[in-house]
Order: sequence, then structure tokens, then C-alpha cells
Amino acid sequence: MFKNLIVYRIGPDWVPDLGAALEAFEHEPFVPCGATQPTSSGWTPPRGVVHAPLVESIGGQWLMKLMVEQKVLPSSVVKRRTDEIAHHIELQTGRKPGKKQQKELKEQATLELLPMAFTKQSAAQAWIDPERRLLILDAGSASRADTVVTHLVKALPGFAVQLLQTRCSPAVAMANWLSTGEPPAGFSVDRECELKSTDEMKSVVRYARHPLDTDEVRQHIELGKQPTRLAMTWAERISFVLTDQLQVKKLKFEDVVFEGKQGSADRPEDAFDTDVAITTGELVQLIPDLIEALDGELQPGELPSELTGAAPAAKPAAAASPAAPEASPALATDTAPWD
Repeated sequence: MFKNLIVYRIGPDWVPDLGAALEAFEHEPFVPCGATQPTSSGWTPPRGVVHAPLVESIGGQWLMKLMVEQKVLPSSVVKRRTDEIAHHIELQTGRKPGKKQQKELKEQATLELLPMAFTKQSAAQAWIDPERRLLILDAGSASRADTVVTHLVKALPGFAVQLLQTRCSPAVAMANWLSTGEPPAGFSVDRECELKSTDEMKSVVRYARHPLDTDEVRQHIELGKQPTRLAMTWAERISFVLTDQLQVKKLKFEDVVFEGKQGSADRPEDAFDTDVAITTGELVQLIPDLIEALDGELQPGELPSELTGAAPAAKPAAAASPAAPEASPALATDTAPWD
């Protein structure tokens, strides 16, 4: 259900109101591009069923999906049509179109070609945890995440977010884990990593399906290369790649997570509810453990650990086994669930 995670802290002024959210989203449903419309975006049922609600609330967790459609119009095609129009004008008038007219001709060519262009659709899943005041986006890039945030801010009165930050930057923490060979409690380091130098050369070393507890990796770090991606596994339940921008990519739930699901939901709509409950139940445990491994959430006015000289705090090995989802204690609303 989720492949990527970009996490935001929701501001204090927004008051969760599911009924108001449903009504607001109904005003901005997804509609395919018109004949001359280059892009279109709007909300579509996260359940994937026509006429289903645009906001699903399952176990107190809100699920939404933003659909974006774009007309695929290669620049070479637009240029060829622009040149054809310009050549026709030159034959008729005996002069080449100037720079300003060329721009107008390009716009004309684009409008002519748009109705014949293919369309490309992509969707981004959004998850709001109203109790913990978190917004989690399944978006593969910051630009796609910005698009979803813009639509949410437009739809929900008082809704404002900021990217969640940690006291220790992921790059510093990952370098420490690789150098010492001691990942944080509850996590293991897998066999994928990217190291990048911070000088003008921007040299990059990538490891795939390769052991990372080697002198070679440690030497790269000692020479100044910083980890920008590191594959990890949490509690032998979820594997992922952590980036230096605190994004989670390649999220994969191990088979043990969904044990017992088969036969528990006979109807597709029940299967969706089950998937959401299991997925969010696991992630609300992974997220705080990951942030704890990065020394907790950075509070307003607080300096990051690397600026204060503090090293990532060592966690006792006894904390390595997280509780099962159903046994997990509720996180208090006045503390960050990533802490």
C-alpha cells in the first residue's frame, strides 16, 4: 500500500473534522484533462471504487489519494509543428517570424497538438494521523509531495505542515552506524548503500547486494564521503531505504506482517480495511523507533546534534524487540510519535 514515506508535522491550528474534510474534498474531485488542458489534478477514492468516499477513516487514520494527469507532448513534436507554421508564414509574407512571434507560434502549436496527445496518470497516497498530528505521504519525490501538500492546504481550513526534522541528521547517523558496525536497537543494516563526497567532485560510490561491514566502506567514510542512502530492516518486519533527506523509500513489509490475513476478509472492501489497519499499525511503531534512532524530533529553536557536538545516543540492546501492533501502547498526543 505504501512504497515511500515523507513525513510532516501538522501545525497546531488545524482542527480535525472528518465531515468537513469529506465535504471540502468533494469540491475538488479528479477530472481528466480537457482537450487543450495540459494537466489536471484532484482527489479520487483511495479505495479504488467509483463513488466511494474521497476520505476514508479506518481505525482513526485518514486515507486520501491525489490523482494527477498530464498530457504527454514531446518538445521535439512541438518544435516541428512550430517550424511548419513559421515556414508557412515566411512563404506568405516573405519574412521570417521574429522572436516574439515565434513564442506565439509555439503556443499555437501546443494548443493544436494537445487534443491529440497521450495522457499519463500518477497517484500519490496521503495519510493523516489526526491524533498524532502527522501527515505521511507516499510520494517518490519532494515535488510530488509539494503538490499533495498544496491541495491539502487548499482543501482543509487551518491546515499547515512542516517537514519533520530530527536532532541528528540521517547522514551523520548513518555514517556512525556504518563506521561502528552498530545499528540502532531494533534495526539491522542490509546490503545496499550510497556514499557521496561533499567536495566539488561529488564522487559517488554505490553498493548493491554487498556486505557493508567492511574496511572499504569505513575508509570511504573516513575520507569524507557521507551516506545518502542506506538499506535497513526494522524488527525483521519492514525493510526500507533511508535517505539523507529523511525520506523512506523501497518500503517492503515482510511476509510475517500479513500472516493470518488470508481468509480474514472475503470482500474486496474488507481487504482494503484490513490492509490499511495492518499497514498503519506497523508504521506507527516504525516511525517513532526511527526518529528515536536519530535522537528524536528537532523542536523549534533547538540546534541539531552535529552543531552541538552531541553524538547519536546509544540505545540499549534490550529495546530491540518492538511490541506487536495490537499490543502497542497509544502514543500521547502532546508528544511527537516520531520521538
